[in-house]
Amino acid sequence: MEGAMQLLSREGHSVAHNSKRHYHDAFVAMSRMRQRGLLCDIVLHVAAKEIRAHKVVLASCSPYFHAMFTNEMSESRQTHVTLHDIDPQALDQLVQFAYTAEIVVGEGNVQTLLPAASLLQLNGVRDACCKFLLSQLDPSNCLGIRGFADTHSCSDLLKAAHRYVLQHFVDVAKTEEFMLLPLKQVLELVSSDSLNVPSEEDVYRAVLSWVKHDVDTRRQHVPRLMKCVRLPLLSRDFLLGHVDAESLVRHHPDCKDLLIEALKFHLLPEQRGVLGTSRTRPRRCEGAGPVLFAVGGGSLFAIHGDCEAYDTRTDRWHVVASMSTRRARVGVAAVGNRLYAVGGYDGTSDLATVESYDPVTNTWQPEVSMGTRRSCLGVAALHGLLYAAGGYDGASCLNR
Repeated sequence: MEGAMQLLSREGHSVAHNSKRHYHDAFVAMSRMRQRGLLCDIVLHVAAKEIRAHKVVLASCSPYFHAMFTNEMSESRQTHVTLHDIDPQALDQLVQFAYTAEIVVGEGNVQTLLPAASLLQLNGVRDACCKFLLSQLDPSNCLGIRGFADTHSCSDLLKAAHRYVLQHFVDVAKTEEFMLLPLKQVLELVSSDSLNVPSEEDVYRAVLSWVKHDVDTRRQHVPRLMKCVRLPLLSRDFLLGHVDAESLVRHHPDCKDLLIEALKFHLLPEQRGVLGTSRTRPRRCEGAGPVLFAVGGGSLFAIHGDCEAYDTRTDRWHVVASMSTRRARVGVAAVGNRLYAVGGYDGTSDLATVESYDPVTNTWQPEVSMGTRRSCLGVAALHGLLYAAGGYDGASCLNR
């Protein structure tokens, strides 16, 4: 035919066309149609709000709507559906998300958006809400976020918020959220081995503050709470000057027994192995920034008694109080919240003396000396006891 174009090609040759913008352009067009009310085949009613949409779009994005519109449910044949237990504004935002794949999560909508996304099984939006809440964790709100995560079965957020509470307990215990916690949750926190506290005094004070927030109702819970406070880890002075002087504690026979147990732990150090209980076990904070101590040491010219501490949370070294005795080749271990420097060499002789460091007061104090002088010794802590083994006594190497 005149004017016709003749194509010459290899047998079987073809060209595949793939438009990367097709899906985007199609959804943009459908979103515009929804805004104009064109071809909409479903109206969602929630409270006093009406939201028009296309069933195929909702069903393609949400398993909840897919089940509603494709199974033999009455809604699959209806053009009007009423939804319950969902926030109208959140539903409107999620329907818009189904068309645009865009949504803004913020402080003003996250508490309604997350449960709505959970209901509609829009897991991407749900995860975005959890991520936002995770970024907002603070001592003043972490308990509320933890409870919110638990209510809506957000397991990862729940675990993260709980870890945050344990890690920042000292600050959390001063908040209104903590004061309003039920007894069960307070017991759960103060009994945790992972509670991050500089001193057991912080746990004791937190418990008393919670009780005194509603003392008439809560005074009956003092014995149960005090069983979770590790009183043997408190100093003897604090036990006598504060715990024994507190009327809420002193008037309960069970609390009196706990106080006697704690004082025995201090007065009978040789029996600590027998007296050991869960209350004598130091807490082990998970994820806390541990402090690394550099204690004493020496060179060719001098033996040192000064000390430094490195905090992994701040990534800094800082100078702390010096030991009362210069020590090189010293053994060091931690028991509870105290650091022990055992034996060593002072430049003249090997040492049997021991001293301990209190990070709360930033002071060293003498402890009971060993029966043998030791330097280059091994020191370890186990179940609240301090062990010194081996070393050199100035004349020979030790095997005991």
